[in-house]
Amino acid sequence: MTETDLHLMLGGRSRDELRSMLAAQGVKLNGYAEELLTHSSVDAHAPQAVVLTQRTVAELGLPRGGTLPQIFTAGEERGLLPCPLETGPYLRLTLSDQEQAPDSVLSAGRAPTGSLHVLSAPLSEDHEVPKGFYLRVVDGVRWLRGYRCDDEYVLPPESALVLRRPTTEEL
Repeated sequence: MTETDLHLMLGGRSRDELRSMLAAQGVKLNGYAEELLTHSSVDAHAPQAVVLTQRTVAELGLPRGGTLPQIFTAGEERGLLPCPLETGPYLRLTLSDQEQAPDSVLSAGRAPTGSLHVLSAPLSEDHEVPKGFYLRVVDGVRWLRGYRCDDEYVLPPESALVLRRPTTEEL
């Protein structure tokens, strides 16, 4: 995904259909992604159009990086909103040309290189509950992964984020 906007349709598929579609495309999931896919907000509903945009943490005005609360605030100050949770799987199904990650480390307790974090409102304040999805390509394999962090964790300034542009009703 580049800095240009991406129009994406969300909804219309059940959680099981999404899982099947991801598997059919060879997308791998980690345990946190599996956990997020069980949430009711990923259930089928009437299709909804969203407009997504990509920014780094630094482009949101946080040159030294930022925590999730700081990132949410910085995004809102720039007229950008969190994405619905289900954006992660639908974006992974759509985004087939994501660049290969520069390393193959899957989990290191830090924001993975080459990842695209889909910023969504946390399901819980409990830091043991996954906060959202990120997309990554490692060794030619497309991944949809969930991540956990607390409100003190600082995402580096170069971390790429996907945010949503507000609809005309939200303006």
